[in-house]
Amino acid sequence: MASLDWSQCTAVESVPGKVSGEWTFRNSRTPVRVVFESLEDGMTIDEIMEQYPVSMEEIKAVLDFAAHSLDREPRS
Repeated sequence: MASLDWSQCTAVESVPGKVSGEWTFRNSRTPVRVVFESLEDGMTIDEIMEQYPVSMEEIKAVLDFAAHSLDREPRS
């Protein structure tokens, strides 16, 4: 699977020198990957919001972006 072009997601940013340029939620230092890793580990969205400074809207934005990006990938 190709990697996602996070530059098209308005909820995130990558700033050189900030968290090593990793994609983070806009105006924060929380990496986007923590949402996916936490879900993979069995956490609920509510638990993620308790553990990290992210909102339901931010989590929904990255999940929606990832889901819609998969729809656009060419199938082989």
